[in-house]
Amino acid sequence: MELAELEIFRAVAREQSITRAAKTLERVQSNVTTRVKQLEESLGVALFQRDSKKMTLTPEGQRLLGYAEQLLTLAEEARQSMRAGTPSGKLRIGTMESSGATLLPKPLARYHAAWPDVELDVTTGTTQGLVDAVLGYRLDCAVVAHPGTASASRVAIGELGEGLEGTFLKTEELVLVLPATHPKVRRPEDVTLRRLTAFTRGCTYRRCAEEWLEQAGAEIRRTLSVVEMPSYHAMLAHVAAGSAVAIVPRSLLALHLDAAEFQTVPVRPVHTFLVKRSGFTTSAYEAFLRELRHV
Repeated sequence: MELAELEIFRAVAREQSITRAAKTLERVQSNVTTRVKQLEESLGVALFQRDSKKMTLTPEGQRLLGYAEQLLTLAEEARQSMRAGTPSGKLRIGTMESSGATLLPKPLARYHAAWPDVELDVTTGTTQGLVDAVLGYRLDCAVVAHPGTASASRVAIGELGEGLEGTFLKTEELVLVLPATHPKVRRPEDVTLRRLTAFTRGCTYRRCAEEWLEQAGAEIRRTLSVVEMPSYHAMLAHVAAGSAVAIVPRSLLALHLDAAEFQTVPVRPVHTFLVKRSGFTTSAYEAFLRELRHV
């Protein structure tokens, strides 16, 4: 089993297409097809279910993908370690959408200016999705929100996932955003809207909003519905329309042109961390961490 074969296999698994994988890898389609077949023959199993539209992983292929992610990530880490002190190669960064908008732009700009040869790959997602990707070797590090209520120095990163290490970055103030026409809110019992617009499950901010609203009692726990949205712009559009409430960091709301037109209620502070797998380090990662610490 060669790393080149695993890289081809991973590309086909991600793209679900020989044609798209070949384009991504800048290889001819026949070469990609041959290498996948050779890998299947050497392992004695079918890795893909093939039909006219796409290629999907078999259970055996799904298991191999986990190993492939680990092996390819470790190989890249080994390559970078040969150039200790000089950031190189690729750095795969995950971030919550809010941090991508408020925390990362300046550090990433400085990083690119200092180390233009490093390939930065930035992905957004929920805290749980990002943690899973880090532990699954699909990301090198991620900016996530810790759900704990203790001080930043006392929360346990292990609560997010076993095998993680974290560096504290900042504390965000979460606010519940309501339409300006909503009656004044001072506590959960005052919220009359029963629709919360938020990201999918796994989002720490959504969890905080649900826990805060449910303090109002059993009635709101029974009637509260969550409308899942792909972005904060979509969430705030629902709030502006008077149909829902939303939970956002105050720093993100400050970027919204119509922020003054909303009613906001403080919910709680939430700590933001940069997490990585225990023991993982490269020069590219260390340089990125230094930039974040200069925010």
